[in-house]
Amino acid sequence: MKRIVVLTFFISVCIGAPSVFAKPINEADTDFTKTLEYALIISLREPIDEAITTIYKDDKKAPEDLEWSADEAEILKIKQIGDVGEAYEITLKVFPYYGDKQIYGEDLLVVQAGGELVEFHHLDTYHVKDEHK
Repeated sequence: MKRIVVLTFFISVCIGAPSVFAKPINEADTDFTKTLEYALIISLREPIDEAITTIYKDDKKAPEDLEWSADEAEILKIKQIGDVGEAYEITLKVFPYYGDKQIYGEDLLVVQAGGELVEFHHLDTYHVKDEHK
């Protein structure tokens, strides 16, 4: 009898308890994976801005209004450093643009998930259209 009471209590607790593995709610216009990708890229805005500023600071032909967009950036690699959940390096390709999203360059950046710029490389520069000069 005691076993039946304990078993009944255990089953009722398990059935009534909320799921430990709750599904996240995605309130975005993109699927969950793309939403996570955009969120990660946007969280790295400061080191990305720092790299873009440094790369183009001595480029006399670079438009003054260079920007970049999370939806144009590409995550190429995520490297785990140390144990799970400790530190990660994210390698991105970013395409700075001017005006109406006219791409000016292509850059490779390595950023730690905490926001530290590890390294960057300028890959290519595209010509500025005459109407922007």
